[in-house]
Amino acid sequence: MKQGTLLNKVVITLFFAAIILYMGGAAWRGLRDPYPTVQAYTYVVEDTMEATGYLVRQEQVIHGWTIQAEGTEATVRLLPSEGEKIAAGTTVALLYSDGAAMERSQRLETLEAEAAQLREAITAGENGQGEQIGRKVTSSMVALRRAVEAGDFTRLESQVGTFKSAVYQQAQRYGNGDDLAAALAAAQNEINTLRALTPQEGVRVTVPQSGIFSGQVDGYETVLVPEITEGVTPSLLDSLESRAVEEDSSALGKLITNSQWYFIFSLGEEQAKRLTVGRAVPVRFSRDWSGTVDMTVERISLPENGRVAVILSTRKFLSETTLLRRQTVELIFDSQMGIRVPLGAVRVEEQTETDKESGETRTVQVTGVYVQVGAFAEFKPVTVLAQGEDYYMVRPLLPENADTVQQKLALRAGDSVIIASEEIWDGKVIE
Repeated sequence: MKQGTLLNKVVITLFFAAIILYMGGAAWRGLRDPYPTVQAYTYVVEDTMEATGYLVRQEQVIHGWTIQAEGTEATVRLLPSEGEKIAAGTTVALLYSDGAAMERSQRLETLEAEAAQLREAITAGENGQGEQIGRKVTSSMVALRRAVEAGDFTRLESQVGTFKSAVYQQAQRYGNGDDLAAALAAAQNEINTLRALTPQEGVRVTVPQSGIFSGQVDGYETVLVPEITEGVTPSLLDSLESRAVEEDSSALGKLITNSQWYFIFSLGEEQAKRLTVGRAVPVRFSRDWSGTVDMTVERISLPENGRVAVILSTRKFLSETTLLRRQTVELIFDSQMGIRVPLGAVRVEEQTETDKESGETRTVQVTGVYVQVGAFAEFKPVTVLAQGEDYYMVRPLLPENADTVQQKLALRAGDSVIIASEEIWDGKVIE
């Protein structure tokens, strides 16, 4: 027993010693490596300015009314999804006396849709639409998969319904008609039972005009109206921050009735000089919604204590921004894309070039980086676009009308850039 314990201790000691030697050797080789490399990658440098302000829209609050049932308020079921475009006369909400009535109504709608799918499947099978059914199964499955992969769930319910209908039809095609008929009979029986229990599906709330639906009412609907943009000042914007707004307890949602919306904010007078009325500026939202919108500078107010109010407008992305109100954004004035490399990788080398006309040779200074290609170092000329604390953003320096070969030999994202502390030259063997 003691001999086994001693042997185990020896093996463990040797094992840890081997690990320490390996790690020490790797660290020594890393310290002694005269040509360490770093992977270059695509990088974007932007000239931006931050601003905090409010979204302004033409909004109409949708009101419902209370159904009293044993002293309780109505149970509300909103039908449109957030940001959905709806037509005039559309039902936007159903009001029920209690939660059980709403659940029965939802179950009834589900069963009616399923019954319709089963009837369609039975009819298609009887009419011998075999090949069409097979194509429908495939196309609906592909459409559903693409939507899931893209994260687009706006039409998910209808796409699932189409797929189920196609599967039912396929089952009928392969001789499962009795099963479908039995399923239809069961669904119809339950439908009849629910209709008897729910004679009234709920009070409908409709909208008088078309627009974009939103289920969020924040109390600013009557304050931040488009007319405010005509006389907005920095002090008015300041007052909005401390202003108390009351939410409407009877509101079921709101309808945005104009596709043009605004973003209003204040800036320092000198900062605002970078904006020009009538011109567009990209505005990046990143807190509650991620996206960049090109907005037009509608107006810049007169200065007030060194500040001005700025009004931007657009007709884009209205459905995606219905939940936004007070936001901090970035105004993008310039954007450059290049390749990021460490400061220590950029070198200035002397090269000799020959004038094509005179034949004279001269020495020129060329900025570039060395890249490891196989076992060799290759010098690739670059132009420096911007400098950060520990990096340069560069782009390849190519001759005019560069051919395909020259373009392939230029610096590219993914290249292993050498940070050399020892002497190096083009074509030097480094391995």
